[in-house]
Amino acid sequence: MERQATETPAKIRDMVMRERHLAVSEREWKHRLRGYGYAIRDTAEGRFVTSLLRGAPICQLT
Repeated sequence: MERQATETPAKIRDMVMRERHLAVSEREWKHRLRGYGYAIRDTAEGRFVTSLLRGAPICQLT
């Protein structure tokens, strides 16, 4: 939990995108992110990385 509080949104976005490049499919990518405590939420405003614990958006993916 502390790890998320100390990481910046830019570092989290970089990690999420790195994991996307390593994953074979979108399903695998989302599964890998769950292991880090993150999820992807699709909204009308775009895709956001969210915290599984709080459900709050952390950063937007472009």
